[in-house]
Amino acid sequence: MRFVLQPVDPTLQPIQNRSRMLIDEKIAQKATVETITRLDWWNDKLLTFRTTRPQGYSFAAGQYARLGLPDDNMPIWRAYSMTSAPDQDFLEFYGVIVPGGLFTNRLKALKEGDTILVDKQSFGFMTPDRFEDGDDLWMFATGTGIGPFISMLRDGYVWKKFHNLILVHGVRHAEEFAYVDELTKLAQQPPSTGQARLLFVRSLTREQTASHDPLMLHGRVTTLLNDGILENATGLPITESSSRIMMCGNPEMIEDMRRILHQRGLRPCRRALPGQFVTENYW
Repeated sequence: MRFVLQPVDPTLQPIQNRSRMLIDEKIAQKATVETITRLDWWNDKLLTFRTTRPQGYSFAAGQYARLGLPDDNMPIWRAYSMTSAPDQDFLEFYGVIVPGGLFTNRLKALKEGDTILVDKQSFGFMTPDRFEDGDDLWMFATGTGIGPFISMLRDGYVWKKFHNLILVHGVRHAEEFAYVDELTKLAQQPPSTGQARLLFVRSLTREQTASHDPLMLHGRVTTLLNDGILENATGLPITESSSRIMMCGNPEMIEDMRRILHQRGLRPCRRALPGQFVTENYW
């Protein structure tokens, strides 16, 4: 599957070809054609894929890209958070194949060497520089919402800014955990360039495990927070003064988290008013 953006002879089928030229010109103005360089499947639904990086493409850890795949005349566009760090020479993304999904059905068919459109602009405001202060950075994710936090942990900024990094990843089944080896290694051997340590908390909602890891929990992340289980497991209380919180996942989790945090006196970050948490729906 490859994109080909090239001039069309306007003397052949004039109306159709001129329309095709206008579409191609519009796409070329807003996006570049990049190549799939790697695909890794975590299971039959979850995959990580890499593309070449457009020349001059800039983003901050936590932001997302708009990716396009062909559908007749016009591409289908979807938002995907970068899991790669801003200084890496490729772009990496993490996603789930949705049954019947227009975009993901095409994504599933891709192989190395195929092409994909990448919007020239990066998007999103869920970046750690939104916080002016704080000692502990809590990162709550459900499902593929872990993506932007992988990018942050591969970047040096959060390791230098905070003292404790707590990643909480909730899924239904254990096979849905991704990046476990990399995250476990970061927890055991933090980058020498920073001051922070990483606590990697996993939570299952649909099955039990016999793990002896004290940070392998069971239940919805919102329930674990509301009942104090998360704070007991990590030894870190969530407070207005020390905690800064980022949430990425399904809207129900985000809404419940916002309610819990508001009850504790924490407020969202605003442009003119510093706060303690930022959110991004990932659905």
